[in-house]
Amino acid sequence: MQTLIASIFVFGILIIVHELGHYFVARLTGIKVLELAIGFGPKILSWRKNDIDYSLRVVPLGGFCRMLGENPDEDSDPDSFSRKPPLSRALVLVAGAMMNLVLAVVVFFVIFFFLVGVPTDSSQIGYIVEESPAEAVGLESGDVIKSIDGTPVSKWDDVLTNISAKPAQEIELIIERNDSKKQIYVVSEISPEDNRGIIGIGPQIKKYSFIPSLQISLERFALIINSIYQVLTGQAPLDVTGPVGIVYVIGEVAQTGFVNLLMLTGLISISLGIMNLLPIPALDGGRLFFLLVEVLRGKRIDPEKEGFIHFIGFAMLIILILFITYQDLLRFDILPGK
Repeated sequence: MQTLIASIFVFGILIIVHELGHYFVARLTGIKVLELAIGFGPKILSWRKNDIDYSLRVVPLGGFCRMLGENPDEDSDPDSFSRKPPLSRALVLVAGAMMNLVLAVVVFFVIFFFLVGVPTDSSQIGYIVEESPAEAVGLESGDVIKSIDGTPVSKWDDVLTNISAKPAQEIELIIERNDSKKQIYVVSEISPEDNRGIIGIGPQIKKYSFIPSLQISLERFALIINSIYQVLTGQAPLDVTGPVGIVYVIGEVAQTGFVNLLMLTGLISISLGIMNLLPIPALDGGRLFFLLVEVLRGKRIDPEKEGFIHFIGFAMLIILILFITYQDLLRFDILPGK
């Protein structure tokens, strides 16, 4: 049940923000919106206001903003999508993805400014998990870890790397407390999520004011964008996860706390925004590509031909999603009898 609620929460936010981006920019540019739907499949709730149909649907894995003029038969109306200038259409197409990218920055800012602050990069222990190996051997908040099994450490990443590599092993820590050094031995536990070593310690958390929090949020955003860029350019390994895998990860992260779930929401929101801008038929980026071709040619591509290409692209995406879903079922040992 927790996984279901967390998944609806994450996908709901991402889809609502994405579709509202298309919706508001379409209305601002004078394009008539016919329907705004959150989810796919049968309607759970629907209403009509100002000649626009609104609906919530059963499957919360998508949504759509249907505009006049997306169908070739509606080209004659001056308020149709197809009759608007290329710039207006481009703004509508990118609006959904841009809203997802903005959402990620907002989520990070809420986390860093309002909720927990930002982990410092020092090797000083910020907190001890109750009933953990660290508590059992007498480690305290404020202790500074100087070395792990003889390896000097000065940053929290160094601490994590060294401890993670030693699951269920005795680890020698040299710590500094009250200007004196102590030698402590602790036996790590195995993390049930990824089999890494853990001892139950966390970093120091620093609260920042508005501007530094915004700056750190943008830095985190840029870091994730760079990671996605490295994957797309082959500089980093590709590890694709489909809807089933994402739901599984959401369920696992939800068990670690609301803040981590928000952080994951920001990460998925960036990924969704970037993916939608890729020049793949049936996605917003694919439609943008055809719009660019139209501008370069000076005339529109035959709507029926473009529609057919988008249909083929959509069919290929569905096949790819089904394949990735099968791989996720195997990877996460979800298939019955496995």
